[in-house]
Amino acid sequence: MNIETIKEHIGDVLKETDFKGIGKRKVGKVRDVYTTADKIILVSTDRHSSFDRIIAYVPFKGEVLNLISSFWFEKTKDIIQNHVVRIPDPNVLVAKKCSPLPIEAIIRGYITGVTSTSLWTHYKDGKRDFGNFVLPEGMKKNQKLPESVFTPSTKFEEHDRTLSPGQIVEEGLMTKEMVEKVEATAKKLFLRGQEIALSHGLILVDTKYEFGLDGNGELILIDEIHTPDSSRYWKAESYDERFNKGEEPEYFDKEFLRIWFKDHCDPYKDEVLPVAPPELVAELSRRYIEIYETITGKPFEHDFNTPILDRITKNLEKI
Repeated sequence: MNIETIKEHIGDVLKETDFKGIGKRKVGKVRDVYTTADKIILVSTDRHSSFDRIIAYVPFKGEVLNLISSFWFEKTKDIIQNHVVRIPDPNVLVAKKCSPLPIEAIIRGYITGVTSTSLWTHYKDGKRDFGNFVLPEGMKKNQKLPESVFTPSTKFEEHDRTLSPGQIVEEGLMTKEMVEKVEATAKKLFLRGQEIALSHGLILVDTKYEFGLDGNGELILIDEIHTPDSSRYWKAESYDERFNKGEEPEYFDKEFLRIWFKDHCDPYKDEVLPVAPPELVAELSRRYIEIYETITGKPFEHDFNTPILDRITKNLEKI
């Protein structure tokens, strides 16, 4: 889909839903979640969240996220069962109900990042021992790690904390056996993701997984998997040359929209934010679609004949 088509449909977005009779609704940052006694219905909207608030509505984003997750759930179901029951609509996933584990399983294949919690920030400040792994001296930013590392964080706290597996056990969040099972499974998923991504010209740099326990107490993969919202991707073709020159890799970048808001307001304090420029929103939409098409190898197709809410309403009748 080209940028001109996206611009023509810049207002055709799914901002929110309020479906009746399909469960109790909870509104998340991006998804509206409907819960019944035995299942969960996840509706991916086009909301774009940053600075702990909604800053824009990006055409086709909800479809892209849902369909990318669908692709990866299918590609990894031999490693671990997942919560997918069916996908009745491009924006909708019907999932098994389960009990979420209290940590996010973060796997990193490269030493990178700029935030205070990033591996590279800790490393350049002198940290080498991370509890469950030790990094060698002399590493450079964006370098491939000797092996992928597990850096879990808390999930239900106001501010997430990175913990070592030992700390998770010490704080009584999970048993040692369960932490080990989550780590081993997450690393298998990450390896599969890296292999498939590389076959499509991308490097899966790092990602996060969420797990739960089903009704039988079995580990199950939930939430989303390997989407551009939960994962970092670089373009493989130019990585080596750029790394050797000390340049940043080519990557899927959403930061330009955040930068625009920081330049035009105080996005943390201003009660009302300015409207995001349509050309920037369209470009972000184009990038979401590009990464979907790159990962899946399929063209992105959207039903332009039926309003999104009407289409979802009709497809929800099937469940």
